Formats: sequence, C-alpha cells, structure tokens
Amino acid sequence: MILESVENDLLIWPTIEENGVTRTKKYDELFAVEKIQVDCDMKATNIILQGLLADINSLEKECKLYDAFDKFTHIKGESLHKYYLRFTQLINEMNIYSMKMEQFQVNTKFLNSISPEWSKVVTDVKLVKDLHTTNFDQFHAYLEQHELHANEVRLLRERNQDPLAFVANQQMTPPHFNTYQSSYKNPQLQ
Repeated sequence: MILESVENDLLIWPTIEENGVTRTKKYDELFAVEKIQVDCDMKATNIILQGLLADINSLEKECKLYDAFDKFTHIKGESLHKYYLRFTQLINEMNIYSMKMEQFQVNTKFLNSISPEWSKVVTDVKLVKDLHTTNFDQFHAYLEQHELHANEVRLLRERNQDPLAFVANQQMTPPHFNTYQSSYKNPQLQ
C-alpha cells in the first residue's frame, strides 16, 4: 500500500461494498494477506516518521543555534573568561551538528560582541591579526594579556557614567580672569 501511495499519491485502504454503499474495511474485515500488508505498511510509516522526526529535531536545533549565534553578546558584568567559555560552548554545540561557519565570521562575532571597554584592544587586534586564519582561542589569549587595561577602562566608565556626576566630581576651580584697563581710547571725530 505504501508503494501504491507513492505511485498514486494516496494511501489506498481496502474497501467493501454493502447494500450499494462502498466503505473502507475495518481491520477485522481484512483478509490475512491484507492484514500482513497493513501491518508492514504501518511499521514502514512509523520508521519513516521516526527518521523525519530526527531530521526535524536536528534542523530545529540548528536553527536555534544559528539564532543563538546571531544574538550572542557580552552580558554586563561578565568576565572575559566567562564570555569566552559561553562562546566556546556555543561553537562546540554548532560543531556537534556539523554546522560550518567561516573562521572570519566566528572571529568577527567574538570580537564585535565583547563589551565596550575592550574596544581599543579589539581595534588593535583587528589591525594586527588576520581574522581569516587566526582562531578565537588565540584572540582570547591575546585579550587576556590586556585584561588589566580593560578593567581600568570599565571602572572609569562606571565611575563617570552620569555626565552630571562626572562634572560634580571634578575639582573645578573658579576661572581666573585677567582684569586690565584698556589703553585704547576712542578717537572722537571733530
């Protein structure tokens, strides 16, 4: 019946005619050969559906991982190490599903999603390193060397987040004005 349904578009179930009315046979009304055929068709259908479910689940997981990659960003207050671990875990999950990403794309995402206090170091990395051949593990090692600088920048930003507070915290001395007498005399026309 499955072969017939592939060839004819519909699964054909045996029918019976009673009192001029045609209806599908119930399982109990099938002949022994038809019962065997129906049982085999049901088993084959279940096998096909199970295979499709695995494919569908795999595709769904891949879509979720691509979405997670697109939305991946630094979480405020997160250390460089935790950021790196989360990114590594995401990339490893993508590799489990054989999801291929260009090295340049992975590196760019890693560097562009990091918190703003790293901007100077990230700019230096982009200028010095080759994003096509270097992997993000090497970028992480390089960034770790500059973590002290990034932490200082973060502390300065936290301290001076509010521009009014920044101005208030500055020791402003009153401006010194030079007072002088003008020696210029306005000539009067006569």
